[in-house]
Amino acid sequence: MGESKKKATRRQRTASPSSVPEHQEVAGGTGMGGPARQVAEAVEDFAEQQLLVAGRSPATVRGYRSDLLNLAAGISTFADFTLNNLRAWLAEAVVEGKSRATLARRTASARAFSTWAVRQGHLESDVAARLVTPKVNRSLPKVLGESQAGELMGNSASADEPEFLRDSAMLELLYATGIRVGELCGLDITDVDLPGRTARVTGKGDRQRVVPFGHAAGDALRQWLDQGRDEFARETDALFVGVRGGRIDPRQVRRVVSRAATVTGAAGLTPHSLRHTAATHLLEGGADLRIVQEMLGHSSLQTTQIYTHVSAQRLREAYRQAHPRA
Repeated sequence: MGESKKKATRRQRTASPSSVPEHQEVAGGTGMGGPARQVAEAVEDFAEQQLLVAGRSPATVRGYRSDLLNLAAGISTFADFTLNNLRAWLAEAVVEGKSRATLARRTASARAFSTWAVRQGHLESDVAARLVTPKVNRSLPKVLGESQAGELMGNSASADEPEFLRDSAMLELLYATGIRVGELCGLDITDVDLPGRTARVTGKGDRQRVVPFGHAAGDALRQWLDQGRDEFARETDALFVGVRGGRIDPRQVRRVVSRAATVTGAAGLTPHSLRHTAATHLLEGGADLRIVQEMLGHSSLQTTQIYTHVSAQRLREAYRQAHPRA
């Protein structure tokens, strides 16, 4: 199997039909081309290129497409694709009360599209490159304490034994590795080396990395594979499957985490919270920041550094509670 075919197979694992940009559909409903739909039609081409060639995640492409079709509703031709009109579009979002995070995302979408449009010959210059991205006040991620995380593992609140084994294995693996929920759902049985306790994970941009996991996750995975998976699996290589036998969906994983969190008194927890928790506990245990970066699949060390702030905050809280002169 060629490299491109392997990548296509990988994408099919993680992208449900609803995850793929609907580039076959015609936004606006007329189905007619022409200047009035120039930008909207280019958006569909851009979305397809970002998914299939650039290797962007389905979630990223959906965000691009949604933002840019909103833009195309007011800027229908590339002649109107000017810096002033782009700024007016962002100003409308401010008037509508959109958050800074939304403004930053829309700016990023416009800049990516503008760069692509220049390469395709739709624009003579990259006009959106001059847009200033609003600063987003990043809140510190929610993390569990070590005792809370230990209590959460195994408390999957599942209805029967096969589901309990699956859900416990998913919880253990999420906490052990800090992988994203989409990466968890994309795992095949062959991606897991139980004797070596490692998993080959395909992340953003089809970049692969190998992450280790401990005895607890290894034992939970072995029990799931030996005693539970065959109850559900129907002609699939997926490591985790739903009750209908197909590859498990991220929404199902979120429900599993939410149920377990409610049982253990940590309501509001998400799979991403377990990712934050894993990273924080690794750093608190003395792991090197670059090792954590590699495990999480961050392209930039700056992204990983937020966890040093989390650890410092937790240290301050512990100090205030424990020291008599705090």
